[in-house]
Amino acid sequence: MRRGKRYDTAVAKIDRSKLYPLAEAVALVKETSSTKFDATVDFVANLGVDPRHADQQVRGTVSLPHGTGKTVRVLVFADGEDVQAAKDAGADYVGLDDMAEKIAKEGWTDFDVAIATPSSMRVVGKLGRVLGPRGLMPNPKTGTVTTNIGSTVEAFKAGRIEYRVDKAGVVHAPVGKVSFDPLNLAENVKALAEALNKAKPSSAKGTYMKSTYLSSTMGPSIRLDPSDL
Repeated sequence: MRRGKRYDTAVAKIDRSKLYPLAEAVALVKETSSTKFDATVDFVANLGVDPRHADQQVRGTVSLPHGTGKTVRVLVFADGEDVQAAKDAGADYVGLDDMAEKIAKEGWTDFDVAIATPSSMRVVGKLGRVLGPRGLMPNPKTGTVTTNIGSTVEAFKAGRIEYRVDKAGVVHAPVGKVSFDPLNLAENVKALAEALNKAKPSSAKGTYMKSTYLSSTMGPSIRLDPSDL
């Protein structure tokens, strides 16, 4: 794949053989971002797990102390009093049968997070084919199936993110924007890394956090020193 001159210039500033301390990596990811928009900064961790085994799935949520810098669109599946609670907390879309029908018939997924009450899962459970592959299916393990609708909506709006290991054993998640203060970006990275370490499966053997990277949208990746996390 052929890259542009700006990308090549950015790559030239990175020592591919080096494991960068977090503070230095944050400075570099800001310096090597060349987009005209406020690029997203992503954290990638290659974990020493085998996701084919149910007991080595790594997934959960973490509240980034400084948010993601992104406007999160939240859909809530609920009825009764929870509808007003969701609206008061700032949910973008609220409903149950009407929302489920829109998703099932139109394939609508114009939202970032779906939250559901336990009672609504009788309806939501039928949407697995659409929501599952996109990582949007509400799940008790990630706190998106809950009776605390208001506080959960507020948390995701404020910067709570979901993380989930893919088939290759890799976790990929946003940790902020290039415009963030370097210290704030570093603290977001540490919060996610700490959550991943706490989520380490007891059955995982050998090195757990095998390699970690920071990168900006359309920017080169910078390898982090895992011991600094």
